[in-house]
Amino acid sequence: MDFIQRTIDLARRNVEEGGRPFATVIAKDGEIVAESPNKVAQTGDPTAHAEVLAIREACTKLGTEHLTGTTIYVLAHPCPMCLGSLYYCSPDEVVFLTTREAYEPHYVDDRKYFELDTFYSEFAKDWRERRLPMRHEPSDAAVDVYKDWQERNGGERRVAGAPTA
Repeated sequence: MDFIQRTIDLARRNVEEGGRPFATVIAKDGEIVAESPNKVAQTGDPTAHAEVLAIREACTKLGTEHLTGTTIYVLAHPCPMCLGSLYYCSPDEVVFLTTREAYEPHYVDDRKYFELDTFYSEFAKDWRERRLPMRHEPSDAAVDVYKDWQERNGGERRVAGAPTA
């Protein structure tokens, strides 16, 4: 199966149906495990990016949060939200088919607190320097929730079964 062409076709169909030009296909052992176009326009959900939706579907189907053994195909270089999701699910590889620089003459999605060309540098800033207003309210009770989690997990701090370097 041509997973690259499938990703392109899924994105193209989404555009034809009024959606945004993004899609994701997750493959394992030569088969599609999950796929999704971006559904933000259709749902009004700003987290309904193709990568996030496909990752959710794949994890549900496979019964795990770890997508080791998979290759994830995405139409465009992932945004920071999707990149974070991709890091968390630990695929063997992510293949992206276009860059922001290549599609920017045709599509822009700048927002109140970022522009796509500065999004990564905005994330890299210390939280006090970001354009998104953030405030830290220290709470010992919040830390206690993590202590409770650790106690319930036999004193372990790490999530059981999580792939590590």
